[in-house]
Amino acid sequence: MIKTYFVFYIFLYSILCSSWAQTRDPGAIIGSSQVKKYEKESFFLYGTEHLKLSQNYFDIPVVYNKQVRKWIKYFETRGRGFFERYSARAGRYAPILGEILERNGMPRDLIFLAMAESGFNNKAKSWAKAVGPWQFMPYTGKRFGLKINWYIDERRDPIKATLAASQYLAKLHDMFNSWELAAAAYNAGEGKIGRAIKRYKTHNFWKIAKGRYLKPETKNYVPKIMALAIIGKNLSHFGFHDIDFDKPLDFEEIVLPPQTDLYKIAEALDLSFDDLHYLNPELRRWFTPLDMISYRLRVPPGYKNRWEANVQRIGEFKANDFQRYRVRSSRSNLRDVAKKLKVADYVLESLNGIKKWSRLKRGQLIVLPFKKGHSRKEKMYADLYEKPRKSVLRKRAWRKRLKRALKRGKRIRVPSQYYTVKKGESLWSIARRNRVSLDTLIASNYKLIKRRSIRSGDRLVLR
Repeated sequence: MIKTYFVFYIFLYSILCSSWAQTRDPGAIIGSSQVKKYEKESFFLYGTEHLKLSQNYFDIPVVYNKQVRKWIKYFETRGRGFFERYSARAGRYAPILGEILERNGMPRDLIFLAMAESGFNNKAKSWAKAVGPWQFMPYTGKRFGLKINWYIDERRDPIKATLAASQYLAKLHDMFNSWELAAAAYNAGEGKIGRAIKRYKTHNFWKIAKGRYLKPETKNYVPKIMALAIIGKNLSHFGFHDIDFDKPLDFEEIVLPPQTDLYKIAEALDLSFDDLHYLNPELRRWFTPLDMISYRLRVPPGYKNRWEANVQRIGEFKANDFQRYRVRSSRSNLRDVAKKLKVADYVLESLNGIKKWSRLKRGQLIVLPFKKGHSRKEKMYADLYEKPRKSVLRKRAWRKRLKRALKRGKRIRVPSQYYTVKKGESLWSIARRNRVSLDTLIASNYKLIKRRSIRSGDRLVLR
C-alpha cells in the first residue's frame, strides 16, 4: 500500500531536492538511467554497433530486432510529432518519475513504459477507462493504494501513481522474473501472460509473441517501449536536436480544510483555477474533499508565503456557492436524487446532513455539489455524464448509415403515401413490410430521423 501522508511527503521532499538538482543532458531524456559498462543490472544493446549510438546501456533489457526497428521508424516519421510532444512533457515529469522508481528498487528506464502508456499525460484516458500517466484501471489502482472516488482520482497524480506503479511492476517482475513479460502483463494482465506461458511452454516473450494468443496491442507494446528507450537515450542520433523540454515539476504545499472553494483560493493567490488544477491533477471537483480531515494543495514555488497572509481568514474560503434541486415527489429519497443527477449518494449525505434513505418532502431544496453558474457540461463533471463506449460506437455507426442513405436513396419530395409507426417497429421492418428501399425511407424522412429514433405514432413518408 502507498505510504502514509507524513512519510510520503518527507520522501517527496528528498526526491525533489535531488531530482531538480540534476542538469539537463540534451542527448537523453532526463530521468532515464545513466548506467555504465560494468555496473550491476546493466544491459547492453547488441546489434547497433553500426549506428554508433552514444548510449548503449540500459537498466532494463532492450533489443534491436525487426519489431523494435519498426517502432523506431514510426517515431522518426509518422509518429515524430507524438515523440516530440511526449519528450517535451518528459522534461516536466520524467526526472521525478525516474527518481521514484529508483528509490523503490525499480529500473529508471521504466519511465519509457509510462511514455508508451500516456506520453506523460496526466489526463490521458483510454476507452477501457484506464486513467493517468500509468494508465491504471480502477480495480488495479485501488489494489495498489490509489484513492478513487467522487472527489479525487489519484491515478492522475504523477507522484502517487508512480509509487503505485513501482509496487505493481515489482509484483509482476517477481511473478515472471522477466521485464519483457512484466511489461506485457502490465498491458494485458498477469492472468493472460500466465496462460500464455503455459500454452507455449516458454518464458521468452518473443517466442510467445509469435503465437496468436496475445493481442496485437500486447505484441507491439514491448517493442514500442524499447524503441522509445533507444531513441529517448540517443535523441541527437535520431534527429531530435531541438526538443523544447518543459520545466521540471516544482511546487510548494498549503494545508486546507475540507469543503474549501478552490476558485476562492486561486483568486486570493492571484492564480487561475487552471493553474491550481495543473499542479493538482488528482482533484476532480472545485472544492476540497469532504471526506478528508485536511487536504495538501500544491501551489507554485513562492506562493506558500502569499497564502500565509490569508490563513487567519480561512473560514471565508469555505465553498457555499452550491446549486440546489427542488424535490418534485414526496415519495423520493436522497438516493433517488443522487441517481437522477449521477452524483454519489455519500456526497449528498455530507452536503445535506441527512441519510440517503431519508424520505424527502415535495418542494424541499437539496444542496448539489455543482457550483452556481456551472453547466453540467463543464469538463469538471464530464466523468459523471460520459456515455458508455458501446453507445458511442452505435451512434457513430448510425451517423455513417444515414450519410450512406443520403447518397444512395431517392428523396421523395412530393409524397403520395404516408405510414404511421406502430409500437415495436423499426425502419428496417417498415421498409421490408412495405417493400420500399431502406435508403429511400431514410432519405425521405431525414429531418426526423437525424434528431432521434422513430417512435410509435410518427408519420413517415413512404412513397
